[in-house]
Amino acid sequence: MPIRKPVTLKTIAKELGLTVQTVNKALKGKPGMSETTRQLIVETAEKLGYFTKDQIRSLRAERIISYPIERKRFLLVQTEQSVSYNRLLFEGLYERFASFGHQIETCMLPTSIRETEMSDWLEEHGLEFADGLFIAPSIVPKAWEPALFRLSIPKILLSFPPLGTKVDSVIWDIYEATYQAVAYLRSIGHHRIMYVGDTHYQRGFILRWQAFLHAMNEFHIEVDPDVHSISQRNTHPEWLDELRNKLIHYAPTAIICGVNEEVATVYQLCTELQLNIPQDISLIGILNEQPEQLPLFTRPLLSIREAGYRAADRMLWRIANPALPYEHIRIQGELFIGSTTAAHQLK
Repeated sequence: MPIRKPVTLKTIAKELGLTVQTVNKALKGKPGMSETTRQLIVETAEKLGYFTKDQIRSLRAERIISYPIERKRFLLVQTEQSVSYNRLLFEGLYERFASFGHQIETCMLPTSIRETEMSDWLEEHGLEFADGLFIAPSIVPKAWEPALFRLSIPKILLSFPPLGTKVDSVIWDIYEATYQAVAYLRSIGHHRIMYVGDTHYQRGFILRWQAFLHAMNEFHIEVDPDVHSISQRNTHPEWLDELRNKLIHYAPTAIICGVNEEVATVYQLCTELQLNIPQDISLIGILNEQPEQLPLFTRPLLSIREAGYRAADRMLWRIANPALPYEHIRIQGELFIGSTTAAHQLK
């Protein structure tokens, strides 16, 4: 395989039919062009694999080859339960690996499979022949994770790691996101804050609830679990009726809905109860993305795509440094203030 030539400013300029000076100005953030042109130049530089001198120094410090001779093939393994945000994860992985000339593919794991059959399935589908695995969150059944951990190739877990697991992980910081949501509601006068969300199904759900408890304790607000809707949804199908009764009985002034798939349902329930949003009740949804059918939600901006991008770097770092300790990276985002929250007015 021929050695890949370094990409220069001239390469980018030729690709776009622009001058080297224009490309240089765009990549250095200097004025004198439209933002559309600047974005096009930046995206093209990324696609072609352009690296600044500082980026190359950083890659060399971590023993990562910026212009690899061998093109590697990586897999993002997932099940149907994790598809909702895997598009964003895949975009981040693809964008980063494209700049190195590597390949990323998806692999769908079967959900109706016995634990004793998993090793044979992985061998039959040749997962160990990949150069590395990215393991998506929300994989079901949960026995898939230890089966994947046993594979003798580099792995990055795109989730919060189980305690004692010897694997690198990169994840958007849902703990910080939940804390930010509570802190914001308190800053605009809310005390009766209800948490709504399954707190059993996966590790990320458990951490959301733990972060809620942490934040409420910091603000000296006592938490009675019976006031909140935290039942395990797959074993408690009546949770929506229970939530309706709690909204009527406890009359919270704000709700933090901690599970993406439940936000639209909670919003609909509030409208059915004739609760005006945000005048009667404020809503914060921990959403993967803003749904088209809902108003502009106040929500943490989850760094899902950025986690994929960062995980690609971590994979190359792990391949270059196989003996170094495992690392866990949490990527923090900001809280976006939409139209579903308002200051609480004492009545």
